[in-house]
Amino acid sequence: MTTPVTKNNTPKAVQDCHNLLLWFTPHIDKFPNKRRFTLGKKIETTLLHVLELLITASYSHKKYNELREANIKVELLRHLWRVAFELQGINSKSWQHGVELLIDLGRQIGGWLRSVKQ
Repeated sequence: MTTPVTKNNTPKAVQDCHNLLLWFTPHIDKFPNKRRFTLGKKIETTLLHVLELLITASYSHKKYNELREANIKVELLRHLWRVAFELQGINSKSWQHGVELLIDLGRQIGGWLRSVKQ
């Protein structure tokens, strides 16, 4: 089983994480000031770390550790995004769409992880 790739041979999970970062950033920018520089920064930093881990995995022969850590970070992001919603930093429609994107990214990473284990 191979990892799905985009037209430019980038693994789909890497491209989707890139797109997720582009989608999340304007929403984080709208957080209230008291949340933007704490919760918002943590979400953005964690998402950047996931992107870094996925890019590293795409160039590495031993991908397991990077993919496992990325998968854990995506789970953390789901919780942080929920906290942002519960603290009224984002509306329910944005929260729902963000959760769907995070779940999809988690599934891709999980599939990639399973293919590496075999």
